[in-house]
Amino acid sequence: MGQAGFSEVFFADTIVELVEYREGNDPGHVRKLPGLTRIGNVTLSLGMTDSMEVFRWYADTAAVGHANSRRNVVVIVMDEAGEDKARFVVRDAWPVKYSVGALNAKGNDVLIETLELVNEGIERVG
Repeated sequence: MGQAGFSEVFFADTIVELVEYREGNDPGHVRKLPGLTRIGNVTLSLGMTDSMEVFRWYADTAAVGHANSRRNVVVIVMDEAGEDKARFVVRDAWPVKYSVGALNAKGNDVLIETLELVNEGIERVG
């Protein structure tokens, strides 16, 4: 995928699991150690356009598996003037869910396209 402008990005929680540990000769409390890190998914939403890039990435991944679909995704947060304010790198991401919002011919709502990505880590780089 080249470049896309998303109106909403949701970073699910990344959590370091707690491991409680106690040896037989320790005092009457457990030690708390860091365990595995569970990295949350990233959900990207945008108003649907005529670009097929987002859907093609998902469709290609669904058809052949995720091994060749991993990409580093850079999320750039911009202010009202279009200046970069923060950057996040989503490492080795690949899509696991694609959805399109409800279609209602009677309303004036924008049709929303959503892509959910699993990943191997999220880092704020700027």
